[in-house]
Amino acid sequence: MTRRVFVAGHNGMAGSAIVRQLERNPEIEILTAARDIVDLENQSAVNSFFESHPIDEVYLAAAKVGGIHANNTYPADFIYRNLMIEANVINAAHKSGVQKLLFLGSSCIYPRAVEQPMREEALLTGILETTNEPYAIAKIAGIKLCESFNRQFGRDYRSVMPTNLYGPGDNYHPENSHVIPALIRRFHEAKIANSPEVVVWGSGNPYREFLFVEDMAAASIHVMDLDVSVYEANTLQMCSHINVGYGSDVTIRQLAKEIAYTVGYKGTINFDSSRPDGPARKLMDSSRLFSTGWKPSVDLQSGLAIAYEDFLSGKAREV
Repeated sequence: MTRRVFVAGHNGMAGSAIVRQLERNPEIEILTAARDIVDLENQSAVNSFFESHPIDEVYLAAAKVGGIHANNTYPADFIYRNLMIEANVINAAHKSGVQKLLFLGSSCIYPRAVEQPMREEALLTGILETTNEPYAIAKIAGIKLCESFNRQFGRDYRSVMPTNLYGPGDNYHPENSHVIPALIRRFHEAKIANSPEVVVWGSGNPYREFLFVEDMAAASIHVMDLDVSVYEANTLQMCSHINVGYGSDVTIRQLAKEIAYTVGYKGTINFDSSRPDGPARKLMDSSRLFSTGWKPSVDLQSGLAIAYEDFLSGKAREV
């Protein structure tokens, strides 16, 4: 039986990866809508869209995202726009009778001083990292929206919390991008210009976990398709969330060297310790997800090579 699945945010890195994964299933009809068709921040437009289209499932991947600089510079945008998107889509899905929905959150929902690796139970147990607190609060609200609609109306709205993502469809803006696309661009431009050195923000000592976006998409579909009893058994309660990580991390210093190697940059790498590092470590505990039979398939070296090819293809976004 064909299922009609709406992927909100299909033009973004996460949403486009989910679409590519769903396209492999001939029993799924994928529904997407660009911003000029439906503005997800407009409640009336979102309600009208859901009223006009029969939908069986929703993947809510739409979000405003960015790195440390963007989060520090545009805090109001990050909290307001993400709150509006998730509130409008989740409520409209419920009102139109959609029983199943998957919400994509972020590892930044956890407290800055949380025990490593970060377990699902750590949510709301401490103070958030200052640099991305507005974005984190919006994502926590999304989890609680799903939780609340499940409790009050018996919906099956699930949440996954991916670690740092990278891969095809990433944003390579020189200031607003995340660390991997930012470094890919910086090392590439330095190679082309034959620059003797590249300066990387921070000390290089923090550890970060990275997951190839196609693995994230496969994990999201895996979680959506889990039998309710299996899902319940691997969450704190039916309305909770599941971490989606790679299972290990690297230092920013190691990451920079790997990206330089991938790009083919031969110069010196220096680290600017006057720039903020963020938390010393952010590693997800993904044991709940792994226990259901899913594991990532793309290692960092292979994933960076694919990401660099994507950058070179000219399809790279700069927003």
